[in-house]
Amino acid sequence: MNLLPFQINASTQIADRFISYMSEPLMVTKTRIVPFYQNLISITGSGKTAILADVIEQIRLRLPVEPVVLWLSKGKVVVWQTYSNLSIGKYSNLLYGYQVKPLHEATSIDLEDSSKGLILIATVGKFNQKDMEKGDRRIFQIDLDYADQSLWDLLKIRRNRVNQKRNLIIIYDEGHNLSNQQTKLLIDLEPDALIAASATMKIPSALSKVIDRLKTDKEWADKDFVTLVKSSDVVKSGLVKRNLLLGGYVTPMEVAIDEMLLDLEKVEKSSESLGLTIKPKAIYVTPTNIVGREQDNIHISFENRLARPIVIWKYLVSKGINPNEIAVYCNLKFDKKYPAPPEFILFSGGDADYDNFIEGNYRHIIFNLSLQEGWDDPECYFAYIDKDMGSKDQITQVVGRVLRQPGILHYPLNELNTAHFYIRTDQKQAFKELLDDVSLKITSELPDVTISFYEKVSEKTKRPLISPRKYRKLPEVAVDASEAKEPIRKIIAMIPDSREDKTNTVGPGGRIQVLQMIGSGKVSKEEWVDTEHSNRIMARLIFSRQIQKYYPKAINLCDIEEPKFDAMIEYNSIVAQNIRESAEKVVDAYIEYSTIVQNPASGFIVGEVPVDYANMYNFKTSLHEGYSGLNSLERKFAEALDDNKQIWFRNPSRGLFQIPLLDKGGTNTFNPDFVVWSQDGIFAIDTKGDHLITEDSARKLFFIKKIGTGPDLYVRLITEGEWDNNVKKIGPSGFTVWKLKLGKVVQFHAATVTDSVRICLQK
Repeated sequence: MNLLPFQINASTQIADRFISYMSEPLMVTKTRIVPFYQNLISITGSGKTAILADVIEQIRLRLPVEPVVLWLSKGKVVVWQTYSNLSIGKYSNLLYGYQVKPLHEATSIDLEDSSKGLILIATVGKFNQKDMEKGDRRIFQIDLDYADQSLWDLLKIRRNRVNQKRNLIIIYDEGHNLSNQQTKLLIDLEPDALIAASATMKIPSALSKVIDRLKTDKEWADKDFVTLVKSSDVVKSGLVKRNLLLGGYVTPMEVAIDEMLLDLEKVEKSSESLGLTIKPKAIYVTPTNIVGREQDNIHISFENRLARPIVIWKYLVSKGINPNEIAVYCNLKFDKKYPAPPEFILFSGGDADYDNFIEGNYRHIIFNLSLQEGWDDPECYFAYIDKDMGSKDQITQVVGRVLRQPGILHYPLNELNTAHFYIRTDQKQAFKELLDDVSLKITSELPDVTISFYEKVSEKTKRPLISPRKYRKLPEVAVDASEAKEPIRKIIAMIPDSREDKTNTVGPGGRIQVLQMIGSGKVSKEEWVDTEHSNRIMARLIFSRQIQKYYPKAINLCDIEEPKFDAMIEYNSIVAQNIRESAEKVVDAYIEYSTIVQNPASGFIVGEVPVDYANMYNFKTSLHEGYSGLNSLERKFAEALDDNKQIWFRNPSRGLFQIPLLDKGGTNTFNPDFVVWSQDGIFAIDTKGDHLITEDSARKLFFIKKIGTGPDLYVRLITEGEWDNNVKKIGPSGFTVWKLKLGKVVQFHAATVTDSVRICLQK
């Protein structure tokens, strides 16, 4: 698992804030601190678990004693997935220094052994009881086989073998579920930090006391309690789909499902056309044992049953879907005399059936919201939502199940970046009201995802997607880093081998102290003791992580398996700092020696584009019949292109055609506003390129080397006003066209939009 730059920035901010606080924490008593508090706000699909995992690893590296982490969540499925991912799964490589265990398996030996960090994972149900002594929860019971204290008390004391108190970090995923009662129990453990992850955090009164102390005595503002991940960074990274298409069907179920199956087939063919292995999946959200407002009759044959999961299953099978690809995940009831046919695959055991369900890798899943938490498959592109499930909150919950993007990459075909929803309702007005509510909620939570709505009242109703009128192809554009291999090899060769270095691998002592039992017997007491060193980490991990912070792809050119990267070093040591500097040199070399190339042979055919018919402008020579979402300048430029009589198209604002930029950060791309096909080549034109002109990468953007045969690709930027050759604006009139001439980026002033188009299309 490689972290993305925005994920590292978020985790680093939380870790830095914690370490800064721990250098001079607030105290409740002489030996008990006011816990540090932070809330991570990030949209669904942004990799919250990865961010939180990196937080606790960064914290561990800068503490003098290996910490204990209590990782909590509400749902059993979520907790089990978290345990799997952190212990042996996709996030395990982020936690070099931790042992991961379910909470109920922890013993006094685990808490005393501080040779590694300890992560204990549980649902809130493991400790959510008011009366701990009378409760029957195992965590509060004395386990005589291992210790004379309850696990809860051991967590509170958490002494290692030399009587040092280990730091306790509490991670609460889905922190909006945190109740006041739970908060009191958690604070009773005397944690050093409470870190929640929630977009809609509700502050329990017990936690508000902690926040008030931090505000009053540390003068923290509201922003100091929050680490915010921008949704735009998440969308740009390719973690989530770019577009949501919500359709309201005032039609029979069959019409909605028919369209969904056609769209599913289209996505599968698009995947195959690009040589991808994506097999799109669909979910069907519906009530289980209710028909209208009545209970379904279970005392009749399967063929005559009217329960919605059965009706949908029968219809899918009638459309040629293999029953082996269909799973029904809900508590659907059957009479023993009238069982389901053997090919009907039912998972009615809830969480107990989850692992078996996942192993089946089904492509059509029928459920009743019981699957909404925990399950997320990036290949899920489609959701049918039955009329009786059509509340605002339920729909937005389902959105999260369809939001993730396969491959962590946006593709050149719009349908491969779009989540489709088919919401069936009985009344047109009801759908309009529902859409208004859903639109407000989704737009506020996902402002950088394009959301389109349409109403399907008959089979003739048009959907907001327009097919091209002609066949046109665009080249694949990518980064060629082959020339960067040797410079990067030389940089790595210059990194010293520090495996036997006992001096420079040690960091300077910090102000963080350890609470330790001093003395013995009746004269012993707890005191804060200064420490000089922090926990160690492999040099390899510091090197890799620093590259991922700026340009993750550069790590692919590094031989990180060299033995010298096995050196164990402290986070703040001289060696660690030198390795970070070497990693940044690697990134700089990757950017300097790499080039942007285009390959016409492996390009793609331009397909459908989304459009808002109410705000669409029609054109004569454009690839599609019209486009929406044009601002005043873009509309003027589009009209000038149309008059030029060349075939052109408006690249969607979220970018169908993208060109990578060689900048530190790694997620930036150039999305030209327009593309024009002419006899001289293909022209990618952006009408608001002010920021690109001033960037160091502009020179490489203008020259895109061609591999193989096919039309050349030219980049043109247009800025409003008149600019000089020092990239300074010297007047407001007209437009300036920027292009490459004799290896240099030069500017051409145009008095009108028509003149700017003419200059753009000249070689």
